[in-house]
Amino acid sequence: MASPASAPAPGRRHEELRDFLRTRRARLAPADVGMPDGGRRRTPGLRREEVAVLAGVGVSWYTWLEQGRDIKVSGEVLDAIARALRLDRAEREHLYLLAGLNPPQAEAGPAVPITPELRRILDAWSPRPAYVRDRHWNFVAINDAAREVFGYGDVDHNCLVTFFTNVRYRSVHAHWVAAAPGVVARFRADAARFPDDPEFARIVDDLLAVSPEFAELWPRHEVSAPAQAVKAIRHPEAGELVFEGTLLPLADRPGQILVLNNPRPGTGTQERLEALMARRGLIAAN
Repeated sequence: MASPASAPAPGRRHEELRDFLRTRRARLAPADVGMPDGGRRRTPGLRREEVAVLAGVGVSWYTWLEQGRDIKVSGEVLDAIARALRLDRAEREHLYLLAGLNPPQAEAGPAVPITPELRRILDAWSPRPAYVRDRHWNFVAINDAAREVFGYGDVDHNCLVTFFTNVRYRSVHAHWVAAAPGVVARFRADAARFPDDPEFARIVDDLLAVSPEFAELWPRHEVSAPAQAVKAIRHPEAGELVFEGTLLPLADRPGQILVLNNPRPGTGTQERLEALMARRGLIAAN
């Protein structure tokens, strides 16, 4: 085991690692890991020494790690800690990223206009909503259907910011409260891939200042992997619309993702969507 650096400079990544380990430890009770209760506890969750025992590492070394000190770790040790803390796949990956062991990610593509080919894909997907976002979740391009259905306007520049600050988007999202923790957890997982990118911190700091809901969710340090999402919209004119969202990374534009929303079969969404878009003059009426 390595000793901590004589003059540690934790930085944001080490702070994130410290808080992540603390919150993961706090959610576990001794009974969850087959250990005796050990009497009254001043704080919830496992003690540091209990995690160290479960992981087979020294108590002092684990304490240094959780304090965010600049120490070297191995993949084997991180795996042992992940098992001790009962981390799932996304959380284990997050731990690796915060510890700086994962290989560097591809750089984001340059800020260039969307290609004509990609624009044609977005337009061809209409009347179904689609958009392209970058690694910071900024909108790169949005088709007319996404603007109409989700309420994206000219002032909407970032998916996360829109989710928490766009009043119209929130009003039509049928399951906004239930979806919010997962949205924040996915953004945190994405941000951890680029620990030295200050833009993620700027977005987070701005949202913390204006959204009480985001300010409550962010400190939980929850992470989750990207997954196909089902989004239910209560459109004021078209009624309930249910979409299945698919995220497709763009290989020739590193960091950018094409998000396609498809009407869920059996919900009547396709028919109501086509009627709505025809009334708006965005597709030809049948």
